[in-house]
Amino acid sequence: MQAILDIIDKITGFMWGWPILIALLGGGIIITIRTGFVQIRYLPFILKQTFGKMFASNVGGEGSVSPFQAASAALASSIGAANIVVAPAIIFTAGPGAVFWMWMAGLIGQATKFAEIILGIKYREKNADGEFVGGPSYTFKKGIGGTVGKIMGFLVSFFFMIEILPSITLQTISAAGPLEKLGLSRIISAVIITVLVVLVAYGGIKRIGQVTEKLVPFMAALYLLFGLVIIIMHIDKLPGAFAMIFQSAFNPQAVVGGAAGTSLAAMIKAGAARGCYSNEAGMGSAPYAHATAITDHPVRQGMWGIFEVIADTILVCSMSALVVLVTGNYTDPELKGVAVERAFNTAFGQLGTAVIAISLFLFVLSTIIVIVFYCEKQGEYLFGTAVGKVMRFVACGMVLLGGFVSFDNAGTFLDFTLGLVVFTNMIGMIIMSGELKEMTEDFFKNPKFYPGDK
Repeated sequence: MQAILDIIDKITGFMWGWPILIALLGGGIIITIRTGFVQIRYLPFILKQTFGKMFASNVGGEGSVSPFQAASAALASSIGAANIVVAPAIIFTAGPGAVFWMWMAGLIGQATKFAEIILGIKYREKNADGEFVGGPSYTFKKGIGGTVGKIMGFLVSFFFMIEILPSITLQTISAAGPLEKLGLSRIISAVIITVLVVLVAYGGIKRIGQVTEKLVPFMAALYLLFGLVIIIMHIDKLPGAFAMIFQSAFNPQAVVGGAAGTSLAAMIKAGAARGCYSNEAGMGSAPYAHATAITDHPVRQGMWGIFEVIADTILVCSMSALVVLVTGNYTDPELKGVAVERAFNTAFGQLGTAVIAISLFLFVLSTIIVIVFYCEKQGEYLFGTAVGKVMRFVACGMVLLGGFVSFDNAGTFLDFTLGLVVFTNMIGMIIMSGELKEMTEDFFKNPKFYPGDK
């Protein structure tokens, strides 16, 4: 068994190096070109249609939940503990310049997620219960078509399902951490989390959307507000922080602290990997939520994918990184995993510790709720709606399992299966990239949808 784990570990280590970054960034650049640099050319309009209409209810078209409810569900999956812990850790391992490459990966990822969603809407269908369903599996089966499309649809769904199940348990262990600090045992914490997840997940996408549209803005605003206060407290250090990011992005010799001596290649790889991993662009997960949205055009809903990457990578991850830089915590290697928590604690005392604990718990809880839904949809695509409901039950059981196991070797397996999901999804996206240009132009060249610069 150990020999098998060692082989998987080596394959995974290679896969999550340059190969997967080439697939994500290279594929993302192709998609960016195919969509006419949509995330840059139409950014003001996109911001008005997303941030400016988050709670709008007067949307036309078919669907089950509002555009923002679908987006908040997808965003709940991508905003997790890693945004607080792992995002700033790249500064320790690769230097401040890695943050710049995280931003570049986020910029490219905006087009990828936009493309995933518009194809997901285009090829969505109604299931046996009369609900809209969609995602890469449906997109490849119907869009690519034939035997190749069916095989790719099966593989992307199967790999994603077997990645989600152990991930749910690991996420539960993470969510239990803040509760354990309050004196609860891990078993009791897992039971509480399971009850909360069941109450939401068994209400379907409508209840999930109703919860996440309130939970996601609250938890993000809470974290961003306290982080902003810390930056204001160290406002004199902010110009220097940005200077470090831009100067060391192309000049690793400028790096100081624990990451001194890092290479430019290592810096690019660390930053780009964090940017891709944090916002889930390229994984194909978001369309499973967005396929349920009420919309009058796939591109209108696709703009919410750009919104998600901005919120996740450009706002939340950047806040974590800047907090670590302005407070100077990045110079102490021993703070690698707790740099943000230390900054909050130093600034606000026990209140800061409580804010981080609450943020971590809510970030992870919201992720668990949504990936339980994703797991159900994979089972539904592969074996039908009845099996999908069985998989929802199994997924909830994996939440409870988090109170009893440690899953020490699960990380490598999760990265391995997730890598297979990404490669399959990005190959399919590149194959179908020709459709993206047509769909994007159909929206932005039609005054009914896009009024231009009026």
